[in-house]
Amino acid sequence: MRVALLNTGTELLLGDVQDAHLAFIAREILPLGLRINERRTVPDGPAIRESLSELFGRSEILFVTGGLGPTSDDITREVVADVLGLELRTDSELLASLKQRLAARAIKWTSSIARQAEVPIGAQVLPNENGSASGLYLKANINPLMRSPHLFVLPGPPRELQPMFRAFVTPVLRSIVQVPASIERRLYKIACLGESTIEQAIGEKVLAIPGIELGYCARPGEVDVRIVGESDVISRADVIIKKELGSSIFSANDETLEAVIVKLLTSRKETLSIAESCTGGLLANRITNIPASSAVFLAGYICYANEAKMDMLDVDPELIEQHGAVSEAVARALAQHARMRPRSTYALATTGIAGPSGGSPEKPVGTVYIALATSAKIVVKKLFFPSDRETFKQMAAQAAFDLLRTKLLKE
Repeated sequence: MRVALLNTGTELLLGDVQDAHLAFIAREILPLGLRINERRTVPDGPAIRESLSELFGRSEILFVTGGLGPTSDDITREVVADVLGLELRTDSELLASLKQRLAARAIKWTSSIARQAEVPIGAQVLPNENGSASGLYLKANINPLMRSPHLFVLPGPPRELQPMFRAFVTPVLRSIVQVPASIERRLYKIACLGESTIEQAIGEKVLAIPGIELGYCARPGEVDVRIVGESDVISRADVIIKKELGSSIFSANDETLEAVIVKLLTSRKETLSIAESCTGGLLANRITNIPASSAVFLAGYICYANEAKMDMLDVDPELIEQHGAVSEAVARALAQHARMRPRSTYALATTGIAGPSGGSPEKPVGTVYIALATSAKIVVKKLFFPSDRETFKQMAAQAAFDLLRTKLLKE
């Protein structure tokens, strides 16, 4: 079946908001044997109507996102109903639910909010358990006088769309799609290896398997390897990938590197503390985004200025004077004191030059020292990530986490 995705919202085209829906929906529908054949993004306004009219004629399933809120620019519901020639009617249960939700949050009721309870005749309401804008499902050819695809109208915020999709859209899709029994998708996440290095290791061997689809997605400090195929083909490719990449694979379950770290520390009943200079709290932020990280993460120190390194973690001023803040000696001291102060099992430390200024011939922009302290020893790695500040921080964080992950796997 031909599938299309229509994202609505002027903010997407202005660059104020990044589209998160394509990747999510594409992943969710693949096990059903579906792929997105076309994606279009349009601003709020007449372009929605024009795109719906065009996509109705060449898609069998159409996902539309955004424009279901209470404000004047939220017009998707009204445009969909108008294009389909369907009358909008107020759903009394939905209206009561909206009033109850807002009252519980002490939000003042306004007449414009009532628009969110309007439903095209014949549409199925998709409950929104994380927001006020319900989704809609309109079956194919819902108006017998015109052709239309199976139409799913969904809220724009990912935190609302994603749980709605899993709980309510997927069951509907399963009822209208003949799901193939054997198509699988598997993802392997690799840290701190280049995309070309990974391809050289597995590319020819995996692609020699008939019926396999192989792809890569690179981001700072990480590469995803994706394979798609029937179950027996996936099994053959899996053997090759794991043999060639081994422990470089930190997850085959779409987990983040920090989630893997928390899981490993939890299973070992061990703890972590972090001292950060150049990464500015990124490591601690990522760790604390993981549920139950409080069981393993004891403390984080953001020692950006030299004075903070001395005041917070007792780094010897002579070390900074003699070696500089970006040095093996200072990284070692940061990790040592970050571990000893809260008495954690491990400590990570980062110090580097994010740029664009501050470098030297001996220590150019992009230089970073990463230290890992245990009760037995301190390991320090000097790395070089010449890039913009944000990418530098991401790559340094990945390298630090992978240093710890590797240590945990070896013990």
